[in-house]
Amino acid sequence: MRLNRYISVSGFASRRRGEIYIREGRVRVNGEAVTDPARDIVPDRDQVTLDGNLLRVNPEKRYYVLNKPTGVIVSMSDTHGRANVQNLLGEETRGVFPVGRLDADTSGVLLFTDDGDLAHHLTHPSFGVEKIYRAVVRGRVNGEDVRRIGEGIVLDDGPAAPARLCILESAGETSTVEITLHQGRKRQVRRMLEAVGHRVITLERTAFDGITAKGLPLGSYRPLTREEVEQLKEQSKAPSPACGRGGRG
Repeated sequence: MRLNRYISVSGFASRRRGEIYIREGRVRVNGEAVTDPARDIVPDRDQVTLDGNLLRVNPEKRYYVLNKPTGVIVSMSDTHGRANVQNLLGEETRGVFPVGRLDADTSGVLLFTDDGDLAHHLTHPSFGVEKIYRAVVRGRVNGEDVRRIGEGIVLDDGPAAPARLCILESAGETSTVEITLHQGRKRQVRRMLEAVGHRVITLERTAFDGITAKGLPLGSYRPLTREEVEQLKEQSKAPSPACGRGGRG
């Protein structure tokens, strides 16, 4: 087993984050510092430590969904004393980590797991996992805005892939829209909507690969059902749901 995969399977971090730790020289194998993510590891023989902490492979993986409030950062700790998602999780979740990120000013679905392989699959751009957001924006969104986002628009860091924009309500000086992405770039939803002239007032992620937080109060979490876990692992390629349905889960 490669060293970076061993770290992800241990549940300490995702595979990509594990590679960063390895290259920073924070990982030791049998007491020897190792900076090669491809180093072969034999789980029953080798001892792997990260910052002095012994990593073990836990065969029983855990999966949770949190309905994240705004004002909370997606980090398991914070040196500046800001509210973070770790503060919202109970003792039984110790060792899990967030799957991807949500901006502090964005609420909604955030997954946690200690299954590094699945986390890698769900966050790597090549898999194009579907994420659905609901936004309230300034101005009246129209068909031209839908067309532009549907064809893909150019952001300051390069072209954004085509996304599906649905108008749920447009009245007065604001509109409510639903946008479906298969990318995960920094503040992408806000930047795409601003590129077509609509500043975001509120933003909520309503579904992550079909998993929703339906029935969960803000700040609450629950374990995923067996069916939901299987859904994530199968990576269903079912068509996107109709506008306003907020995901398959």
